[in-house]
Amino acid sequence: MGRLLETVELSKSFGGIKAVQNFIIHIDQGEVIGLIGPNGAGKTTAFNLLTGVYKPTTGQILFEGKDISGKKPYQITAMGIARTFQNIRLFGELSVLENVKIAFTMHSNYSFPEAILRLGRYGKEEQIIDNRARELLTMFKLEHVTDEQAKNLPYGQQRRLEIARALATEPRLLLLDEPAAGMNPQETQELMEMIRWIRDQFKLTILLIEHDMALVMNICERIYVLDYGKILAEGVPADIKNNPAVIKAYLGTEE
Repeated sequence: MGRLLETVELSKSFGGIKAVQNFIIHIDQGEVIGLIGPNGAGKTTAFNLLTGVYKPTTGQILFEGKDISGKKPYQITAMGIARTFQNIRLFGELSVLENVKIAFTMHSNYSFPEAILRLGRYGKEEQIIDNRARELLTMFKLEHVTDEQAKNLPYGQQRRLEIARALATEPRLLLLDEPAAGMNPQETQELMEMIRWIRDQFKLTILLIEHDMALVMNICERIYVLDYGKILAEGVPADIKNNPAVIKAYLGTEE
């Protein structure tokens, strides 16, 4: 397995607040990695740095050996990093099918005039995109709701749609921000199986933030623990579960 992503002394400050400090991780191809920590530890800030939402105050982000620090989100997506959000962000007024087709179009080759006039390569490529979007929705068991507005789907289906849309950008690294948030135990079990299936089916590498420890411990091969913006621990699930510093950060200790 080759190195897919690594960070070099990555930090982000907001005024006098150091949200992320000396954030150093590495992810190899094909891994499922967890990023955990108490509320306010800086996990989402780290995700926002990796996906270009924030620019680092210091440090570097290397993806496939290339420095992507400071690039815009659409540039990072085009390079092969996709993400979902803790609070689902779909185009609610658009149909399920349209949500996925929009993601596929970022790899289209027709020009803006061809799209406006619906000439040249536009028709052929749009048909290919439509077919691929429908195939992806079938894989995620959403083929029966293709024409529904995204906002009208039940929560679990919205989460599946958001992941399907992320995959339509053809990523090599998928970042999942609390994918089990709001799910019941059965939905969480189904999500766990889906993440394994996604990794194998799409040959992906996955980094996820999650508060559901059962999910993290069962699916992640390695785990990073973040506390007050700093990496507190890193290791396999068994080591993390029994790490005194991690237990203290989550549960606290009596003075």
